[in-house]
Formats: sequence, structure tokens, C-alpha cells
Amino acid sequence: MNKNTVKDAGAKMMNIAHRLVLAVSGNRLLAEPFGMPVVELHTIGRKSGQPRSCYLTSPVRDENRVILVASKGGDDRHPDWYRNLQAHPDAELVIDGQRRKIHARTANAEERARLWPQITEVYRGYANYQTRTTREIPVVICELEGTR
Repeated sequence: MNKNTVKDAGAKMMNIAHRLVLAVSGNRLLAEPFGMPVVELHTIGRKSGQPRSCYLTSPVRDENRVILVASKGGDDRHPDWYRNLQAHPDAELVIDGQRRKIHARTANAEERARLWPQITEVYRGYANYQTRTTREIPVVICELEGTR
């Protein structure tokens, strides 16, 4: 088994554990890890065409948009959820228990330059993740339906 397979399996197990803890605790435990609210992203698999979901944290959000960071813990590869959004940018987020339609896009250079300091102020771990990889970690702007 190669290193990436082990990493990917660990990430999937962590997502399953997070989902379980949230369900058992009535969304009280692990609802804001590192001070960031958790959102549940629902995408369509880029290869399979099947529904996919995962829990992510959102370091920045307002009434019009939710910002996600495609860090994958500083891995050299983009996370699957990000690649799914690149293929199918219309998706859904569960925010504060409410399922909302979104249109996702990668922040352009100017937007990223403006958002990155806000993101790393909320969670310094993202700055550390960026030092672990040569790829520029994408910042994803999820525009909530009805606000574009």
C-alpha cells in the first residue's frame, strides 16, 4: 500500500468519525473545530457521477458566501471534493442545519490575496499546510443561491 493510499484512507476515516460524533451529539460536539463552523458539502463525483458528501470547516463566511480551503492538510494533491466542484460547480452545503444550493468557484489571484490573511487569522494551520506543499492551496468561494 502506498503512502497516498494510507493518507486517503485516514482522511476518509476521520470524516466518518466526525459524521458519527456530530450525529450522536446532536451536532453539539465538533461543530466548530479550531473555532470554525462545520459545513457539510454535497457534490457529484467527477468520475462516478454519484452523490458525495464530506464535512469541512469554513474559516470565512457571510450572508452571501461560504469560503472553503482546499488544503488537504498540505498534501501535494487537491482534495477530491475540490476536484468534484471543479467538474460540477453547482452543489449544496448544509449550513447551520439548513441545506442551501451553491455555485462554487476558485478565488482568482486578487480574491485569494485578500482572503488568505483572513483565513490564516482564523486558523494558522492553513499557513502551515501551505508550507508543506508546492501547490498553491485553492480558496473556494461558494456563492449561496439567490445572492449571485
